[in-house]
Amino acid sequence: MMDPEVSLLLHCAHWRGLLQGQVGVELSERFNRQTDAAVERHIEDVWSQRVSKEPWLFNGAKFRLHSFCFTTSDYNSSSCGSHGHLSSTHSATVGSVEDCGGESVCRGRRDCLCDTYVQNSNQNCLDQKNETRTVEDVVHQGSASSTCGNDELPQHCVKNKNKDEDARPLLTLRLGLTCYKDYLGTNWSCQVTELRQRGETEFSDSMVMLAQPLGVGAILCTRDRQVVLIRRSQKVAEAAGLLDIPGGHPEPKVVCEHLGLADGEEVDMVMMQQRPEAVVSELFSSVCAEIRDEVNVPLRCLGKPVLMGVALNHTSAERPSAEFYVSSSLTSDDVRALYWEGGAEAHESTDIVFLSRTEVLQLNQSSPLWSELCPSAKGAVLLYQTVKPNGD
Repeated sequence: MMDPEVSLLLHCAHWRGLLQGQVGVELSERFNRQTDAAVERHIEDVWSQRVSKEPWLFNGAKFRLHSFCFTTSDYNSSSCGSHGHLSSTHSATVGSVEDCGGESVCRGRRDCLCDTYVQNSNQNCLDQKNETRTVEDVVHQGSASSTCGNDELPQHCVKNKNKDEDARPLLTLRLGLTCYKDYLGTNWSCQVTELRQRGETEFSDSMVMLAQPLGVGAILCTRDRQVVLIRRSQKVAEAAGLLDIPGGHPEPKVVCEHLGLADGEEVDMVMMQQRPEAVVSELFSSVCAEIRDEVNVPLRCLGKPVLMGVALNHTSAERPSAEFYVSSSLTSDDVRALYWEGGAEAHESTDIVFLSRTEVLQLNQSSPLWSELCPSAKGAVLLYQTVKPNGD
């Protein structure tokens, strides 16, 4: 039985993870959350109350993950579930399937890839061929995000790198826009159960009225095969005092600024629709920026991020987070020394912890350390165990 705090929406185990050139995005306002005047008033009330108690809070645009679609046939479909469905040992609430340019678009929710996920990874394989699932968020990687060469990549990525980077993406993420204020007023609202019930009744999607901002996180692995965890400060809003992985959110504003948005202008969906590759780049580079800011590891010492999949945090109404594997050319001693020098976001954590890759692969609910992990770290660990991006 899996931890009730977390489940997996999708994994990329068939490829042992995906590189930036193998991932695409589709952006549209139709992927935004549904709302009405009463919901908006509630969001404003929640925000006003929070800001009065925590005046340092600020609102900012985030990406909302609406759905995803795998568009490949380079593996044996007979090893996967029925077309348009993700197999699970639990009942799946899957909506109708419609054709979308050769892709299957599943309009149901995510009960598909959860409990007993790791134990059944061979059965699940990648039960995600040509399909889309609703949930929600994604952004840009500049050249500074990784200066490591192919020796830092998993071998399957090196082998397929040239072939795949210019080809049609293997995975497409469908994204709308949301913001931090909407997240507090929906996912973290006392009315979240009602919002989910309304979504299911009115739109056949329990997530459709929630903000669902997409986060990012990293399994950071050092040269001496140690995985980096950080202990969250008691002053952070979520999961205070628990062990976490480096992570945060890709920023739509960063994408628009790279594309020429002037200071003070609002985030522009149309601008991003014209350059979807800039959004993918931000998604991959943002996780490296979070490692730099939280652990103080220079970008030049990080390998290319490998997307393992998306995990759902059930403590915040199944908020999605894209989890990556990132290697470092530094040893654990190097990383420890840099961490204690302090980075841009050093105030968000109080300690650094290292586990061997073997220990991480063996973690489960019966492990004493498991109860110390926050949901985002649990999701990343489950994806790492499923995808095995470095061939363990």
